Amino acid sequence: MIVSNVSLSGCAGVNSALCAGAGEGHPGGGSHRGTLTPTGNLVVAVCLGFIGTFGLLNNLLVIALFCRYKMLRSPINLLLINISISDLLVCVLGTPFSFAASTQGRWLIGEGGCVWYGFANSLFGIVSLISLAVLSYERYSTMMTPTEADSTNYCKICLGITLSWVYSLIWTVPPLFGWSRYGLEGPGTTCSVDWTGKTANNISYIICLFVFCLILPFLVIVLCYGKLLCAIRQVSGINASMSRKREQRVLFMVVIMVICYLLCWLPYGIMALLATFGPPGLVTPVASIIPSVLAKTSTVINPVIYVFMNKQFYRCFQALLHCEVPRRGSSIKSSSKVATKVVRGVAVNGPRPNNDFLFMVASLGQPTDAMPQLGPSDEPTIDVTKAPSSDNDKSVKNH
Repeated sequence: MIVSNVSLSGCAGVNSALCAGAGEGHPGGGSHRGTLTPTGNLVVAVCLGFIGTFGLLNNLLVIALFCRYKMLRSPINLLLINISISDLLVCVLGTPFSFAASTQGRWLIGEGGCVWYGFANSLFGIVSLISLAVLSYERYSTMMTPTEADSTNYCKICLGITLSWVYSLIWTVPPLFGWSRYGLEGPGTTCSVDWTGKTANNISYIICLFVFCLILPFLVIVLCYGKLLCAIRQVSGINASMSRKREQRVLFMVVIMVICYLLCWLPYGIMALLATFGPPGLVTPVASIIPSVLAKTSTVINPVIYVFMNKQFYRCFQALLHCEVPRRGSSIKSSSKVATKVVRGVAVNGPRPNNDFLFMVASLGQPTDAMPQLGPSDEPTIDVTKAPSSDNDKSVKNH
């Protein structure tokens, strides 16, 4: 999938085929790299233009909503903003260069620009992946731990955000100092890690990157959401006929999150491993550019799944469009906190019957200051895209 890291100093301003010729004899197999047809480059440029534009708009909108509405400024939402910032940086500092290169059919900003592009996109991409894993763990731990969540305590979330950036730096800085390296990718219009180098130095880095930056976050996401779903099913078992639809909605959201993660990143990982361990020339330029474009679509998909499918953000978005104040509910104001306590109690002590049990579980995950008022025919839903927020103790006592 990735071309050998041939010298790029002479590549800027010449046809990418010449750059491929410069790599002949390189152990990474640079002589096998080709270029896309003009039509292929145009298709890639259109896709990157679409991804860059909508990724920029979506993530800017998320940040604008967070800054505009005070009700969104909770610790868990700060983690969502971290994901949006990392995706926004990809759209600003990465996608425009690959878009411009695709329109011309060659890399345009030289060897230093290629190294910067490879490092920056790897850094921001891993930050996004680790943040998704931290988000899933935070949601699970908030629901399942016996202690009450403090909606004003940002220390834990700030620690998670810091971890995502430090962890990403740990794995993206080494190629700058000799453990693998950054170079041209695929048809020569993007740059990334040198996946095709057959040395022990390069292969060891690729294996570590694949395990710790792709497989590990995926396992954390699946385990955390899987355990959370099992807990919700355990609670719902008290009255299965009334809660089956709610359980199915939770399952649907979890499946969508996992599928989109795999759709964006698994093809890239598989092609990288094929390029690393397969024979030279196994992965063609066309086959290599598709996973690279799919990975960049995460900058568009993440805001949709984790933010705009979040009812709290969506209500604020509607309010912004109509220049209104976001709807606030009072009839079930404290149910979120009580529901969280019930789930925690179920996780520790097993299910206990309660007349208001299903109603409280149905409102699980809904922020208490943004709950909509429900009519007689409305059915509350579970929102796994949002961790529960806390109310003051008085509201819980009077529930």
